[in-house]
Amino acid sequence: MKTWLPIVVGVVLILMGGLWALQGLGYVGGSAMSGAGQWVWIGLVVLIVGLLLAVPAVLRIRRRS
Repeated sequence: MKTWLPIVVGVVLILMGGLWALQGLGYVGGSAMSGAGQWVWIGLVVLIVGLLLAVPAVLRIRRRS
């Protein structure tokens, strides 16, 4: 279970960060975040943190098998 937790959290952060970045760029409308430039940067930071969590965990699982 310890190996899957960073993957799940990382994927959730990647999806959230991507959505926030797209909203900040104005590609996804319907919220107060749409078109607000700071959400592009917040989204990118969250996306990168998600990648830093998920990728090493996936590589650890692949090395074991």
